[in-house]
Amino acid sequence: MVGAAPRGKIFAAARSGAGIAAPAPREPDRATIERFSTLMLPHLDAAYNFARALTRGGDTAEDVVHDAYARALNAFSAYRGGDAKAWLLTIVRNCFITSVRRRSEISASDEMPEIVDDADTPEAALARNQITETMRRLIKALPENLAEVIVLREVEGLSYKEIAAIIDAPIGTVMSRLARAREALAKAWFEETGEGAL
Repeated sequence: MVGAAPRGKIFAAARSGAGIAAPAPREPDRATIERFSTLMLPHLDAAYNFARALTRGGDTAEDVVHDAYARALNAFSAYRGGDAKAWLLTIVRNCFITSVRRRSEISASDEMPEIVDDADTPEAALARNQITETMRRLIKALPENLAEVIVLREVEGLSYKEIAAIIDAPIGTVMSRLARAREALAKAWFEETGEGAL
C-alpha cells in the first residue's frame, strides 16, 4: 500500500454530501448506506492513492476523495454491479477534473508516507524509502495522462480493461500510454540513478 487514506472524515462527508455543490435528491436509507459501505469502503485506500497521484501529492487529495465518496453515495442507486473499484476510481478521476477546473492551480506537497518493516535494518529501510521517494518524484514529473495510467496499473493493479473504463479511453490507448509511461520512467530512472530498470 502506497498511502493510507485518512479515514475519519471521508465517510461522514460522503453521507452528509460535503463538498458537493448540488444537494442529494434524498437521504440514502440505512440499507443503501450499508451496501455502499460494504462495496465501496474497501477501496478507500486505492481512491486516496489515486487522488494523491492525480493531485501530484497535493493536499487536495483528501478533498477529491471526500467529493468522490459523496458523489458515489449520492449516485449509488445508479450502480448496477460490476467492478466497484473501477466505478469508484472513475468518480475520483471526475472529481479531480472538476476540482482542477475550479482552481487555477493545484497545491503540491512533499509529504511522503514512511514505509517501515520491523524486519528491515535501518540501511535497508533507508534504501527502500529513497527508491520510493525517487519513483514518486519521477511519476510526478510525467504528463498527467501517463501518470494516471501507470498508477492505476502498477500501484493499484487494475487491468487494462478497468483502466480504459476509468479514463474513458480505448484499451489500445491505455496500452500505448502505459508503454510511453514505462519508457519515460525507465529513462528518467537511468538519468537519476545511473542504474537500469528496477
